Amino acid sequence: MTRLSPALVRRVVARSAAVLLASVLLSVPGIDARQLPDRGTPPAPGAPPSLRLPPIERRTLPNGLQVWIVEMHEVPVVHLTAIVKSGAAADPAGRYGLAHFTAAMLDEGAGNYDALQLADAIDFLGASLSTAAGFDSSLVNLHTPASKLSQALPLLADTVLRPRFADGDLERVRKERLTSLVQTRDNPAALASAAFARLVFGPEHRYGTLTMGTQASNTAITAADLRTFHGAHYRPQNTILLVAGDVRPAELMPQLDRTFGTWSGGAAVARPTLPAVAKPAARQIYLVDKPGAAQSQIRIGGIGVARSTPDYFPLRVMNTMLGGSFSSRLNQNLREAHGYTYGASSMFDMRATAGPFVAGAGVQTDKTVESLREFFNELNGMREPTPPAELTRVRNLEALSFPGEFETTSDMTQRLTELAVYDLAPSFFTEFVPKIEAVGPEDIGRVVRQHITPDTFAVVIVGDLSKIEQPVRDANLGPVRIVPLTSILD
Repeated sequence: MTRLSPALVRRVVARSAAVLLASVLLSVPGIDARQLPDRGTPPAPGAPPSLRLPPIERRTLPNGLQVWIVEMHEVPVVHLTAIVKSGAAADPAGRYGLAHFTAAMLDEGAGNYDALQLADAIDFLGASLSTAAGFDSSLVNLHTPASKLSQALPLLADTVLRPRFADGDLERVRKERLTSLVQTRDNPAALASAAFARLVFGPEHRYGTLTMGTQASNTAITAADLRTFHGAHYRPQNTILLVAGDVRPAELMPQLDRTFGTWSGGAAVARPTLPAVAKPAARQIYLVDKPGAAQSQIRIGGIGVARSTPDYFPLRVMNTMLGGSFSSRLNQNLREAHGYTYGASSMFDMRATAGPFVAGAGVQTDKTVESLREFFNELNGMREPTPPAELTRVRNLEALSFPGEFETTSDMTQRLTELAVYDLAPSFFTEFVPKIEAVGPEDIGRVVRQHITPDTFAVVIVGDLSKIEQPVRDANLGPVRIVPLTSILD
C-alpha cells in the first residue's frame, strides 16, 4: 500500500478546499464568475499617505550639548544616540583608523567599570549599547526599557565621557582589528570595495583607505593617540544627543543635566576639509587576482557628490531606477533576465565631501565579460528618455516607503542622525515626499548627463585572473591594468 507524505496530503486538502470554496461562491444566487476578484491586474497604489511625525524638541544644556527629543509613547522603550560630529575624515595623516579605533574602545571599560563589568551592567538592565564610526561622525547607541532609563543614562555618559583606554583592552582590540583586516584579504567582495576606493581616490586621500585604517596604522596607534583624539573631538559643543521613545522632555532634561552637565570641553571643533579629487579623463579597467574565486566581484563608478548637493532628490530617484531597488534596471537585467548574479546594485555614498558613486555585483566567473557588457548597456541606457510609467513606479516606491523609515525608536534616531551630521533643514522630512514627486524626466536626464559617465568610470574586478584576464582584455572595453593586492590594503 502506498503511503502519502504529509506535504502531499496538505496540498491535496488545500486544493480541495479551494475548489469547494469556488463551488460554494458560484452556487450563491446572484454571484457568478464575473464578480470574483480580478487577480490579473495589480491595484493602483494610490496617493502617498501624509507623513505626520512627532515634533523634534530641541534643547541645549548649559555646557553646549544639544539634545533633540522625539516623544514616541507606543512602546515603553527609549533609544539614545550620542553623535560626535567627527569621524574618519578627521584622522591625522599616518593614523588612518584612529577615529574608528577610538569608537571601538569606548565600551571596553569606562568610568568605574572595566569591559566585562560595563557589559554586565548593561545586560542587567535589559539594555543594549553599541559604538561605531563612519567618515563624518562617531556614534554611541543606547537602547533601554523606559523604566531603566535613569540607571542606563550614567552608563551612556561613562562610555562617551570617560572611556578608560586601558592597555590590556587596547591590545585585545588591536588583535581583533588586525585579524579583521587579514580576513578582508580573503573576502573578494570586501576586497573589491576597498580596491575601488583606493583606485578612485588614491592612497593619500582619506576616502582611499578603509575607515578602519591599515595594518600599519592599527599597529602604530597608541593609547595616547586615542586619548588625544577623544579629548579633541568628544566635546559637548561637537556632540548632539538624540532621544526617541517613551520620555517627556520636562522629566528627561534634569536627568541629562545630572549625567552630562559636568562634561566640559574647549572650543567648537572645526570640521575637516578633504581635497577634491579630479575625475579621470578616460575609462580604466583594474584587475585584482583572487585565485580560485568562484565569482568575479565587479565595481564600476567614480567620484559622486557630497550630501549637500542640491540634486539630492533627482539623484535619489535616478539611482533607485538604475540600481537602488530590487526592481531596478541593473538587478532586473543581470539577475532576473540573465542569471549572472544574486543581485546587482548601485549607490551614491554621499558624505561631507563628494564620496563615490559605484555600481556592482558578484557575478559568475564564466560570465564576467557578459556581465560587464550588461552593466555598460544599463549605464548608457540611462541616457535615453525615461519612460513615464517607470518614473511613476520609482517615485511611488520612494514616497510610499518613506514613512516606514520612522517606525521604531531606533529608526527615528537613525533618520535624525542624517539631519544632525549634515546640518539638514528641519523641514527635510516633511518636504521629502513632495520633492520626490516633483522629480521629472528632465531632472533625471540632467543628473544622468552630469554623473553617469561610463566612458570615464573606473572598473575594478576581483577574481581568478587565470580565467578572466584574457577574456576581459579581448572584450576591449578599456585599457587593463593588473593591481597587486599589497597596493590596495597597505
